Amino acid sequence: MSESEINSLSNRYFDLIDRIVDLTLQGKIRSKTQVYRMLHEGIERGTGEIFERCLASRIETTTAQLEKKLKAARILRALETIEGEWQRWQAENQSNQVIVSAQTQITASESDRYLLALIDAIDPNQNQALTRNQLQQLAKALKSTADNQNNHQLAQLAIGIIDGLKSFADLEGDLVSWIYEAGKSYIGFEPEPNNPWRFWAKKVNSPLPRQLFATLGQNHPLTEFVQFASRAELRAWVELVILLHYLERGLVNWFDQQPYNAKFGKQLSYSTFLSFAIIWGELSSLFSASSYQLSDGCFQLMLQTLRTFAVRDDFPLYSGVFISFSGENLQNTLQYFDEPLKQVSGTGEKARILTLLGYSQRTLGRYAKANEFHQEAVVIARETKDRICEIANFNHLSRICVHQQDYETAINYSQRALILARQVGDRLGEANALVNLGYSKVFSARQLDSLDTEVYQEAIRYLEQGLNLAEKLGDVFSQAFGYNSLGIAYVILSQPATAIPSLEKGVQLAQVAQNIYLQGLSFVYLAEAYYQLTNLSQTVYSSCLGMYLLKQIEAIEWRQPAGLLTILKGQVGEEGFQNLLQQVRSLIIPVIGVDGYDYLPTLLQEYQ
Repeated sequence: MSESEINSLSNRYFDLIDRIVDLTLQGKIRSKTQVYRMLHEGIERGTGEIFERCLASRIETTTAQLEKKLKAARILRALETIEGEWQRWQAENQSNQVIVSAQTQITASESDRYLLALIDAIDPNQNQALTRNQLQQLAKALKSTADNQNNHQLAQLAIGIIDGLKSFADLEGDLVSWIYEAGKSYIGFEPEPNNPWRFWAKKVNSPLPRQLFATLGQNHPLTEFVQFASRAELRAWVELVILLHYLERGLVNWFDQQPYNAKFGKQLSYSTFLSFAIIWGELSSLFSASSYQLSDGCFQLMLQTLRTFAVRDDFPLYSGVFISFSGENLQNTLQYFDEPLKQVSGTGEKARILTLLGYSQRTLGRYAKANEFHQEAVVIARETKDRICEIANFNHLSRICVHQQDYETAINYSQRALILARQVGDRLGEANALVNLGYSKVFSARQLDSLDTEVYQEAIRYLEQGLNLAEKLGDVFSQAFGYNSLGIAYVILSQPATAIPSLEKGVQLAQVAQNIYLQGLSFVYLAEAYYQLTNLSQTVYSSCLGMYLLKQIEAIEWRQPAGLLTILKGQVGEEGFQNLLQQVRSLIIPVIGVDGYDYLPTLLQEYQ
């Protein structure tokens, strides 16, 4: 816009402002709506900055005249009314622009890409994600365009949006009702009677969502759903996309509001993200041979979910997300995301997801795969300048090296993490690095058969520094990790009486953090400590719990307590072992239930 055009427009806007003020002083402005209408009719789109300058100039001039001009106060009030209605106009115009932009994006696409364009439009990672009300308005706009152009596919898209919003509205009141079904305990997304899919399948009326929920609820292969869904119209798919989009967001919002609940909370927000991402990822794979639109659309939905998860301030760079995944489902989670993520370019979000997958693989004993994930995450985090993520991956790499008995490299990684954490002020990364450094040094000295007590004392100091820092930060997982590591170190140093209080504290904190892995690992080393003290009943108690909990997530360490129990059984005989097991039965059942207790002999048999 030329200077003369700007001057001309400025004069128009000054006249508009003065006219509204004069009408106000004459008593001819009856409501703010009149002011809003005059602004709406008088301001050209894309010229708001010019109008703002004119309005600010009038306000400044009038304010300066307050003491000299009798009418100045009334004029200023009129200008303030204009300012308020201008802000309202801006907000509504911005909302309209979002809708118009989404409509343009969709209608400009080829008809076989309408679904993909809609998926882009509802991406929650955008600066201005569509609200439910805006989505409703978008559907009406698309319906109008479809009628004018006699465009059947566009009409299907519009109807699907309306149907999806309605289906969610019908389910919204029952979003978490499945958790509170009488006489049933909360399970999560596992294939158990009390899962959301079965509950929602009974509530939803539309065939496609009902079929998907029934398939997931019965833990049947999604190939059954794909066979049914391949015949569905576009409107049905749009409805399903919108419905799942809002179900996921609704569950996450609800779980996020329960941070201090022992059963619910952020861990379940994490598993919600992963559960929905798994669904879209598997559907993308299943449709790859038959429908590029459905395959690409499901893939994009998976990435949107993972990105929304990855950018959270509380993304779990250190703590596990195993609370709602059994061993088999955890392995499936890793499998679903492994190949798809190879198709995604290096982004900060990808680095964070790789971090999560890496430490999950380490839990399963797949150290080579874990190392691969963490190494790639380090490269991407460095390129995207995500120092916090880079530090976390150095810490995880240190832990992998300890498992592989490469203690010098473990020390090197923990030192790099410590230096970088202190440079950027990452206190959580520093706490974990200190614990890793002390932990690695204990194992290194033990491997070298070092008798230098100063070496061990230095290692313990690092562990205690890390633990103290974690306590100051109030991070429950890092505290559990610190107590667990300190306890293990004392077991390694043959100081069982000193180890037990740390390990017991580690168990308690791991329960609060809902980290099954650390809880199980603390029990494993409690068993070792009690065995050194020849407290056989406590050895059996701790071994059984460590074995069972770690087996639930298929952590490789479950074999360690199983081996100790086998040795103990050989020492005291079958009858003596059963007596010991009976002694601690009342302590074990509150933790893992009667079914868990009854499953213990099966686990021992599997070990042998």
